Order: sequence, then C-alpha cells, then structure tokens
Amino acid sequence: MKAASLSELKKELQNRSSKELVEICLRLAKFKKESKELLTYLIFESESEANYIAAIKADMDEQFELLNTSNLYVAKKGLQKIVRSIAKYIKYSGIKQTEIEVLVYFCRHMKKSGIKITHSTVIENLYQRQINKIEKALNSLHEDLQFDYQQEVEQLYL
Repeated sequence: MKAASLSELKKELQNRSSKELVEICLRLAKFKKESKELLTYLIFESESEANYIAAIKADMDEQFELLNTSNLYVAKKGLQKIVRSIAKYIKYSGIKQTEIEVLVYFCRHMKKSGIKITHSTVIENLYQRQINKIEKALNSLHEDLQFDYQQEVEQLYL
C-alpha cells in the first residue's frame, strides 16, 4: 500500500469532523510510542517551551546520574542513548533555540561528568557532532540571539 502525500492527507483531514479527527489521532497514538509522545508534546507541552526544556534537562540529569563512567565503552553506550533521547525531544519541538539550549546543556554536563572525552575517539566524535549541531542551529537564529549563545558555545570547546 502506498502512503498518501502530505497535501492529500491535509485536504482529507479538513473534510473530517472534529470527532473523526479525535478518533484518528487516538488511533495513531495507539500504534506508535513516538506518535503518542509527539501528541503529548503538541497538546500539553508546546504552550510552555521553557517548561519543556526544563523537563528535558531533568530527564538528562537522571540519565547522567545512571551513567557508568568507569568504563569508556559503557560510558559511550550511555552517552549515545542520551543523545538519541534528546534528538527525539528536539525533533518534537522543532524550535532552534530549544535545540541549542538542550545541546549546550548536554555538552556542559558531558564535560563535567568526568568522562575522559579525548581518550575515546568515538566519544570525542560524539561530542564534536553535538557542537556542530549547535553551530548549525546558531546560524539559523537572529544575530542578537546568535551573539548570546555564541559565548556559551565557545566555552564548550575542548
């Protein structure tokens, strides 16, 4: 079965009643955890981006507390798991400022975690990719915001 294009879906959804739309959304949420998480963000958390960022940071703090830093291989796996979860949160938001704040927080937390970043090529590359993502997102912001965040980003370089 071939999936319909977004424009076709949009036209069809506009012709549906609100009750049908609710049923469609609930059915979507039943099949995929990611769809349910996105609906949760859109319905409950998109109104207050600051609270959403705070919740992401709190979740990240918990994950860093559980991180085993005694072995670089295990630490790398834990860091990759954290990166996957924050990438998902960033994707739900779609706001560049949120992306920058979350990634800067991750990089700061990673630096102060005690993990020897430069002793593992994989961990160093993971860290550098996050820096690159921050810089890419920074370039799409207004100049005033760029200046504010640029000072924070400069402190992240190894």
